[in-house]
Amino acid sequence: MASVDLEKPFDYVVVGGGTAGLVIANRLSEDSDVRVLVIEAGADRSTDPLVLCPGLVAGLYGKDEYDWNFMSTPQPTLNNRIINQARGKMLGGSSALNFLMLLYPSKGNIDAWASLGNEGWDFDSLAPYLRKFATVHTPPQSSKDLCGLTYHNEDLAKGDGPIHVTFSEGYNVTNQAWLKTFAGQGLEVTTDPRDGRALGAFQNQASIDPVTHTRSFAASGYYSPEVAKRSNLVVLTETLVSKVILDTTGDEPVATGVEIVTKDGEKKQISANLEVILSAGTLQSPQILELSGIGSKNILEKHNIPVIVENPSVGEYVQDHPIVCQSFEVADTTPSGDVLRDPNVLNALVGMYQASGAGPLGQSTISVAYSPLVDGSGIVSAEAKKELLASHEQTLTTPDAQAIRKLVESSDEATFQFLLFPTQISIPATPKSMAEYILPVLPENYITVMTILNHPFSRGSVHISSPDVRAAPVWDPKYNSNPLDMELLARGVEFVERLVDPSTPFGKLLKDGGKRQPEGLVATDLEKAKEIVRQRQISVFHVSGSCAMKPKGQGGVVDARLRVYGTKRLRVVDASVFPLEPVGNIQSVVYAVAEKAADLIKEDRKGL
Repeated sequence: MASVDLEKPFDYVVVGGGTAGLVIANRLSEDSDVRVLVIEAGADRSTDPLVLCPGLVAGLYGKDEYDWNFMSTPQPTLNNRIINQARGKMLGGSSALNFLMLLYPSKGNIDAWASLGNEGWDFDSLAPYLRKFATVHTPPQSSKDLCGLTYHNEDLAKGDGPIHVTFSEGYNVTNQAWLKTFAGQGLEVTTDPRDGRALGAFQNQASIDPVTHTRSFAASGYYSPEVAKRSNLVVLTETLVSKVILDTTGDEPVATGVEIVTKDGEKKQISANLEVILSAGTLQSPQILELSGIGSKNILEKHNIPVIVENPSVGEYVQDHPIVCQSFEVADTTPSGDVLRDPNVLNALVGMYQASGAGPLGQSTISVAYSPLVDGSGIVSAEAKKELLASHEQTLTTPDAQAIRKLVESSDEATFQFLLFPTQISIPATPKSMAEYILPVLPENYITVMTILNHPFSRGSVHISSPDVRAAPVWDPKYNSNPLDMELLARGVEFVERLVDPSTPFGKLLKDGGKRQPEGLVATDLEKAKEIVRQRQISVFHVSGSCAMKPKGQGGVVDARLRVYGTKRLRVVDASVFPLEPVGNIQSVVYAVAEKAADLIKEDRKGL
């Protein structure tokens, strides 16, 4: 990096070399006449075995060289527990330490983005970009034999993008029983989930390269060795951006560059001829806006930061998928990832993986299901749904809430995502990192059923705690602050009892009279289900919405071209711009939004 000329202005400066930032940098630097700089706080760990090996992801969490390791404020609706939020602190961002799940949003969900005032952001407009980022590989025969995959459409969205999307060869009887059990509940998938209309259980794909059995992520895909050779693309790692430099001499503040803090603590300024693009993520893009003087007047003045653009919506409207984790002891013959607690087993699997990429360490065996509103009696009727929502009418007045209400009322949209996770989950009141959630501490072997609320009504916040960029922002997700979220989650937890009933294919894999976590709590009624939520809900690491793409008067921070209101030449491109949390795991949508944003930026450059 010493040979890089930082004095010479760049055309585009991208703040954050994560999932979205590297997409933007790759696509903009396709034009050799454009000079692009990416500034990443973490290091380049794209050849690190812990990052590349899918099964060793737990080794990343809580370590400063990989993970920002954010903690929430205590959550009143969760027994005042603190919730961990792992965020990737390296090239590739959170795509470098996620669980590699590749799911797709629903049509109604993304169409709701457009309905909130975002022209050009309906499902059909985003669909080409959901194809563009990925190369989808044909399922291996073993996957078809075990999981059916009759719904998988070989002709749909194959793509030739930088991210590899595959089915695993390691599925087992738990995956098969999961699919059969949901089918028995009237929730069998009949259409490919990628078409935006799926309901029921299905075997999801993962972002794993089928040849090397390694993680396929933004750094390996969008910043490949070939891309890294581009003379017009510079990536500066282990460098913080402390603020955006704004020229306030004209009618509107104009972004002209950024101030950086080097690894050695030295401050420098870097110029951007065309645009500054913030891709620092949901918890840090608003932090940089606030440090730059864009945000709530009260918050900025509290930290003695001059107010350049007043917008109290910066850092507000934060959404996150709440996830309730119930672990069930398995029968002696049922596979469980908890066996990896045995060093001999782990070492044997590491040896197998190192030799040929074979074995479970190179696979993802999580299964999923999308379902409408369900409870202990099964699928909830349209009348019962309307009655429940009507009883919370007073909390459903915003355009956001009305859009979500429509999704929950729809018989074609997924209120819940259920996950089959291959190990036990532990929930300490104050976790040191995400590793404490997923590393086995109980002596028995478990598998976990997870209940995710796809469309939370609650909104949280994230704001600076200091004028120093090195001080972590304060993240308050305000889980279940809208009490309707608790009502919905509890009903999903009640439904889990139907899945684990001893008469179902899935229930037959569990130990007769075995333990469950939380211990001694069975969701036989709504109140018990709510207590399970209070004890066992955490984050599924899908924070979004803190710089929402919406009309400014409705809480927007960016417009439909992702330009920051009240400024020129400044955009935000990452999950913080999502107006509504997408259905399912959000990795695919982050890639797609970044791909679309790159085209918008190219269009606007041609129009200059």
